[in-house]
Amino acid sequence: MRILEQDHAALDLVGRGAEVLIDRAVRWSNVNSGSDHVEGLEAILDLLETEAARLPAEVSRVPTQGFSTVADDGSLIARRSPDALRISARPEAPIQIVLTGHYDTVYPRDSVFQTVVSRHDGALNGPGIADMKGGISVLLGALEAFETHPDRERLGWTALLSPDEEIGSPASAPLLAELGARGHLGLTYEPALADGRLAGARKGSGNFHVVVSGRAAHAGRAFAEGRNAVAGAAMLAAVLHALNGQRDEVTVNVARISGGGALNVVADSAVVRFNVRVPDRAAADWISAAIAEVVAAPPFEGLTVALHGGFTRPPKPMDAAQSALFEAVRETGALLGQTIAWSPSGGVCEGNNLHAAGLPNVDTLGVRGGLIHSEQEFAWPDSFVERTQLSTLILCKAASGEIDAMKLKQLRLEGL
Repeated sequence: MRILEQDHAALDLVGRGAEVLIDRAVRWSNVNSGSDHVEGLEAILDLLETEAARLPAEVSRVPTQGFSTVADDGSLIARRSPDALRISARPEAPIQIVLTGHYDTVYPRDSVFQTVVSRHDGALNGPGIADMKGGISVLLGALEAFETHPDRERLGWTALLSPDEEIGSPASAPLLAELGARGHLGLTYEPALADGRLAGARKGSGNFHVVVSGRAAHAGRAFAEGRNAVAGAAMLAAVLHALNGQRDEVTVNVARISGGGALNVVADSAVVRFNVRVPDRAAADWISAAIAEVVAAPPFEGLTVALHGGFTRPPKPMDAAQSALFEAVRETGALLGQTIAWSPSGGVCEGNNLHAAGLPNVDTLGVRGGLIHSEQEFAWPDSFVERTQLSTLILCKAASGEIDAMKLKQLRLEGL
């Protein structure tokens, strides 16, 4: 591969738009859009829709599915998320690229971390500046540049911006599965590591909630008549924790036990919440069976136990399609003077969902940054142009056939 004259024109357009790439990401990051802050999410959705309308594409809001969560008292609460934003061009083209990102963040409405500032070293420090409002700006910037390329008619694309990635995509998962099934190549805009490395193989992740029901009683007058759900939950949590170390690379993280009340009341309900990580499908089957065995045996008489939740992100191994794609991205980066490397990650994202649906994808094409999910989250300003140019050139080379998206898709399907 080499950079052609028409490629240079698109790349130069990105370079001239550096200020826009950064400024709009900062503006979006200054609007809180925690996953549970519906008003904030809707405000960002409005801003993104306005920005996407600048593209020569069809822009539409797509309803997401309802879902439920388990409350601390064990009851199920119906939830809704705002719409996803779909932006698409040339759905009839022979090559179809899927681009995804999320506009929710981990920072709640009342977080003290609300605005972007510049650090002494020049990095931008702010909520979502890397994860992933900076990434959304890169995504849109690459599409803006690519739409000036003469080969654009050979390639169609669909971008999906979702409201719920940080909570496992319960509302947008069907949309991701649909896109993954019909696309040839996926690009997702989670932040790269600070040194530019990409995430390669990813573990799978599941979130589970065990509801323990007992019997309330006065702790003094009728203690023996009660059945303590909190005690039962603690015992179950210990058994779940003991699953660690029984199979390579499988982890069980007991994150929280909720329940109980006054000290003179035997608790009648409790919830154990935990996350599991697995390297492959066989490990997912193993831990699922182990969890089922644990909850099938209440720790003492008089308790009932119910399991909720499951796997939200299947494992994403470095299979033949992924390996070939990453080599193509490495070569593309080298044309720009960028050294592209990758390493495995225990983290998960929409790329897991896309891969499970049959789509080879790179899921860390966003800005270079770090310390995400903390008040130290940061992004490097120079990475906005750098990463936008990388995605622009990937799109150009997919359109020219130098990156063979159809062959990559076939490799992925052969691996299913």
